[in-house]
Parts: sequence; structure tokens; C-alpha cells
Amino acid sequence: MKLTREINKNIFRGYDIRGVYPVDLNEDVAYTIGRSYGTYIKRFKQVRCVVGHDNRYSSPELVKALVTGIIDSGMDVVYLGLVTTPMFYYAQIKLNIPAGVMVTASHNPKDDNGFKFSVDKNGNCKGEEIQEFYRFTMEQEFDSDYLGTLSEYDIRNDYIKLYKENFNFGDRKIKVVLDPGNGTTTCIVKDLYDNFPINYEIICGESDPTFPNHHPDPCVEDNLTMLKERVLETNADLGIAFDGDGDRVGVIDEKGNYIPTDKYMIIIIRDIINKVDNKKFLYDVKCSKSLSDEIERLGAEGICYRTGNSYTKAKVRDDNLPFGGELSGHVYFRDRWPGFDSGLYAGLRLLEILSKSNKTVSELLDGINKYYSTEELKVASTDEKKVEVVDKIINYCKEKGYECNTIDGVRVNFSDGWALVRYSNTGPNITSRFEAKTEERLEELKKEFMDLISKYNN
Repeated sequence: MKLTREINKNIFRGYDIRGVYPVDLNEDVAYTIGRSYGTYIKRFKQVRCVVGHDNRYSSPELVKALVTGIIDSGMDVVYLGLVTTPMFYYAQIKLNIPAGVMVTASHNPKDDNGFKFSVDKNGNCKGEEIQEFYRFTMEQEFDSDYLGTLSEYDIRNDYIKLYKENFNFGDRKIKVVLDPGNGTTTCIVKDLYDNFPINYEIICGESDPTFPNHHPDPCVEDNLTMLKERVLETNADLGIAFDGDGDRVGVIDEKGNYIPTDKYMIIIIRDIINKVDNKKFLYDVKCSKSLSDEIERLGAEGICYRTGNSYTKAKVRDDNLPFGGELSGHVYFRDRWPGFDSGLYAGLRLLEILSKSNKTVSELLDGINKYYSTEELKVASTDEKKVEVVDKIINYCKEKGYECNTIDGVRVNFSDGWALVRYSNTGPNITSRFEAKTEERLEELKKEFMDLISKYNN
């Protein structure tokens, strides 16, 4: 392995470094990033870092090159081996090592891989922080005066203990179907869920990074067909799915219906509203008005924030909020949990609520306001064009005198619905979502803004 300047700038994205293996990410690129990272974090007075990886076929090769690069720059590495991203986060907390790199492409296709990384206690790097690291990497002024050291740490038992000490289940024994999607949670899900009084069955439970059964994104309903079918076949109380690296959750109710994350959040907020002092809750711009309506009805305050795991998690932490999340399936508990996102933990919190209730999942959502909405819609663009398109739509909305929230693209609020247009931070896409009180109004909003996207994207 050797240093290289042949690094695709576009892999340095909004929340992480991510690209196709071995086209964008290979041994030399990983080694170079390791040399850069090992040197870079000394700026932040770090003396060691944590490194782990997911179950993708390319991860062992990339993590070996990355770790070698970090050590060659004189930085000590604590190697975790195969872990979920939440296990990686907890290792940082347990060992009091804020700097670290997780080798993962999360829910991306099987040929992708990447690096989520942090340099200090502020958590995963994002936005301009990642662009600054790119510039530093390309300068290639790396330390090489001495070698760092390599040690290993097994976080598994500590992580299981954290869960065991966190829950108090009721008398009702819940029947649940779990779907790890052949991703990294297959390495820990059984050992964790065995500790609780639940009746569970696992599908897609073998580690297989080709993802033979379905794409490992639990917030795309089409990926949950097998889980829906199994819930209905076994008369289970619910189904819970996890993404490729384990930091996101998806839920199916007892009727086989998909429960979007914003509705999952309603269930959680209803449960904890009288158990927390700070009654402020965060959600992202993609979430349904049914969530903000419910927060207001409960006498609490909702904070509508930009999309992006690195942003939303930091905001929940910095504002000392008890709970927050985003439509993509990332949720953050800080009422009795350290605040990092874990699909396995999110699933158990719902199971715990059900164990103390005689209600079904669908009944836990009784009384919420109903709206008609689209899924998140994506239009292919380029990384340059997507920004231009969104800027033009923002100007259009201002000229129209629309009420706009521009914290992340533009969310246009009307008395009978809303429209969201933003550019993706993880790919060359323009994304949109629409919601309204009636199906007719939904189609009107969708047509107005999709026509604008088409016009400006040409």
C-alpha cells in the first residue's frame, strides 16, 4: 500500500466519506486517508483513536490499510474489529476516546463502503469539517517521525451490559419478528435480545454482505415485504428491521402496515412526555405534520431541524433534549441512554412500551391527525447542479411570498399542507416530499414543485 493523490473528491460527502469499492475506495486510498487522519487529529490534541468495521466484504481490506496509515502517522489505534456503528459509538464513550473511524457504508449497495469519522467530542464530522479534511488530505503533509501502537478491545460484553441495565419490561410477553437484513446487526442481535422476556423470531439473520434478500434500508417500505409477510403469518405483535450498520430502525405493526419513523416518534413521545423535565423534541424537515401536531397537543415544543444524522444527533446533544429523530430511522434517546442512535435499542424501547400495555402498535397511534403524503422522492442530478436547482426553487418561493423554512433546502408551509425540496448530502440527487390534508391538494403541491425541479434540472 502507498500514498496516492488519485482520490475522487466526490467521496467526501455531507456526513462521511463514501464511494464504490474498488473504484473510489481501495487499499491505497484507505492508507492515504489513514495517514491523513492520524496526522490531522493531533490538531485536536488526540493521542489515540478507535477503529471498527461493518460486515461488508471490502471492510477487512480497507480497515487494515486505514489502520496501517494511522499508525504510520504516529497515532495509537484501539481496534474493535467487527462491530455495529452503535457498538463503535459506545466504545468511544466507554474508553473515553472521542476520535475514531467506523468503516461502513451503512445501508448503501453492497459494492459501496466508506468512513464515518470524528476528531473530537463533537461527534461525527459533517459538512465543511469533511471538506477541510479533504483539503488537508490532498496536501499530504503527514507525520512520519515515529510509529503508533495497535491494541484491541472487545466492546461486546460492555455493550450487552448497557442494555441489560437499561430496561424494565412489564408482564405482557410480546411476540416480534426481527429482520437484520443480513447486515452487521446479525453479529449481536441474538445475544442482546436473549436478555429480555420477549418471544422473537429472526429472518434474514445470516451475515451476508451481498444482501441476498433485500436492500438493508429499513425505512424504504419495499424492503420490508418479507417482514410484513412473516408478521402476518405468525400473528406477531410487530416486526422490527435494522439497517446495514445497525444505527437505524424500521417498524411493522400487527396488521402488516409500515410505521414511518415520525409515527414511531409519536409513540415514544407519548410515553416519555410525563417522565422528562425538558419537554422539547427534535424532528427533521421530512417529518409529517402529524408529529408536530401531537407534540403541540401534548403541551411540548417541537424543533424542526435539518436532515442528517450528524446534524440531528449533535443538535439533540447540544440542546440537551430528551429525545429526537429523523424520518430516515435515526432516533436519539437521552432520557436514560447515552444519546447515540441504535436500531436495536430503538426496537427494544417499543417492545418495552408494549409489554406494559394492552394496546397494539396501531392502537398506540390512535387519535393522531391524518394527512396524505408521498414517500421521499429522488431526482437524479449532479453534485453541482443539485445546489443550483434548490437555490432557484428557494428564490421562486420567496418571490411567491410563500412561508419558508430554509434550514435544509426549503420546506414551504401552507395552511393545508407542505412541500419540501432539498439536495442530498450523500449523493447527486434532489429529494422532495409532499403532504396535505386531501389527496387532491397533495397532487397539486407535488405537481407544482416537481415541475419546477424538472425545469431547473434540465
